Amino acid sequence: MTHDARLYAPSAARNRDPIGTVLRHQLPERGLVLEIASGSGEHVCHFAAASGPELIFQPSEPDAKARASIDAWVGALDLKNVRAAIALDATETWPITAADVVIASNMIHIAPWEAAMGLVKNAGRILPPGGMLFLYGPYRRAGIVMEPSNDAFDADLKRRNPAWGVRDLEAVAALAEAQGFAPPDVIEMPANNLSVIFRKRGA
Repeated sequence: MTHDARLYAPSAARNRDPIGTVLRHQLPERGLVLEIASGSGEHVCHFAAASGPELIFQPSEPDAKARASIDAWVGALDLKNVRAAIALDATETWPITAADVVIASNMIHIAPWEAAMGLVKNAGRILPPGGMLFLYGPYRRAGIVMEPSNDAFDADLKRRNPAWGVRDLEAVAALAEAQGFAPPDVIEMPANNLSVIFRKRGA
């Protein structure tokens, strides 16, 4: 494959370092990390390059052009710990039956609520006790006035698609609790985003 298939996402270039800093303290040394909605592939390649060879990353995307970009980025960077991208729809039963970590960045606000439901349900199904579901993006939080930039972003999303929009963190946490996750750890991130870390309950 030529590397001409690579796509470039300006937001990925901006936020990959802050997200990577958080993940360095959260990811295991070995195991399988499933990334949902991998987009251009720039995120997964950045995280994999900063990890050891025993931590394997599985990117996924429903869009064929994006999957080609992911594989092209992996080839260009010669990353041995990233598998070929797979087709995956968050709302359907996933083709992966087990993983140690599930990551989804900037996904649930640019998708119908059913995608968030499917993401959390499937993550709860495939993660072991102690496994991590990591979410990144903007959120509404009860009792906190949403930042003007996120308020404008939410309005723009809803203009583009009424089913999209910045989600309530409490609603996402309720979904996760129903699937066996503990309450989240929330980390403030640049540009009014959050890293939200759920751990599967159990020994």
